[in-house]
Amino acid sequence: MPFNVWVLVAAQALAMCTAPFIVFIGSIHGRLLAPAPEYATLPVGLVVVGTVLAIKPATWLMERLGRKRVMLLGASMGMLAGLLGALASWLALFPLLCVAAVVGGSGLAVVHQYRFAAMESVPDNMAGSAAARVLLGGLVAAWLGPEIATLGSGADTEHPFLASWLGLSGVQLAALLILAAGYRARGERVRESHAGGGRPLKQILANPLIWVAISSAAIGYAVMSFIMTATPLSMTEMAGHDLDAAKRVIQLHIMAMYLPSLISGWLTRVIGIPLMMSTGLLAYLGCIVLAASGVSFHHYLSALLLLGVGWNFLFVGGTTLLPRGYTEAERFRVQGLNDIFVFGSQATAALSAGVVLSWLGWSSLVMVAVPFVIVHGILMAVWLTRREGKTREPV
Repeated sequence: MPFNVWVLVAAQALAMCTAPFIVFIGSIHGRLLAPAPEYATLPVGLVVVGTVLAIKPATWLMERLGRKRVMLLGASMGMLAGLLGALASWLALFPLLCVAAVVGGSGLAVVHQYRFAAMESVPDNMAGSAAARVLLGGLVAAWLGPEIATLGSGADTEHPFLASWLGLSGVQLAALLILAAGYRARGERVRESHAGGGRPLKQILANPLIWVAISSAAIGYAVMSFIMTATPLSMTEMAGHDLDAAKRVIQLHIMAMYLPSLISGWLTRVIGIPLMMSTGLLAYLGCIVLAASGVSFHHYLSALLLLGVGWNFLFVGGTTLLPRGYTEAERFRVQGLNDIFVFGSQATAALSAGVVLSWLGWSSLVMVAVPFVIVHGILMAVWLTRREGKTREPV
């Protein structure tokens, strides 16, 4: 792999810490500061809202300024989020905590573009492996994010999680330095003309392959975020588990999201994307069955491990498939549109998780995911059926 890919792996390991950090303590910190319990998961959902709002500006700037400058800006936003979170803790202001979450999400919008930068650094047949390598950085983030969250100031202190937020800001600074020193901007494909290029968007979206690629990543992310966001509150508030148990489940879940990246890029070439996506859907169904079966530590852990593996197969599969549906001139438009769908779906899922958990409880919450798994299965069936009647795309 080119050096740029490994720089992106290292930067991802640090910059992505914002996600598991806020997933773990966002609802817990929110519960301490929020005016009502129903708002406890709002900071977790607002991270994704920030991501959605920043996707279009991030891709627009990358198209014109190149990826490196925007990556540095994204790491700076992550640092600012940590400082705002610390200030929210010091002043005990829930609205400021929500602002910190939105700013952190805007930084993550840039981090999510790392995979496309990696794919553009390698030959086309290695694109899946390059994207999977970058996702491997999430393994470190899966462990490091929650560890930072419990650094020096827990929920029972005068200023809950103050040191934790400052620690997050420091990690984002380290990511910025790695990108500044290591990422090589030469060879980036920056458009000289800002005029539109390629086919009309309507024509691009007429291809079922595009919808399957978007659906795989969007539904994969939405279902994962919906269940994961509710897990810490369900474990600590409803099932009686302690904070350390919830932390371990979230850490191992996020590791299960990224550990398959060791082989998932290779699997896209060996077994093909359709079979890989199907395996991801089966993992989701297994997660739902286990989660609905009980509330012991092992029920939560087993379900969240399957949820992580299923997410990886669906997300890597969709990411690898997407470039086969657009041309060079169309890449930033389609990549941006894809991420708006993906993280818009995730935002909706994360924002609704707390309300659904309060109204329906844990077992019913996980069953809400079933129709979405079925929808992606139908889209895949339509795509594969139409593909059989035409010249088959390489999958």
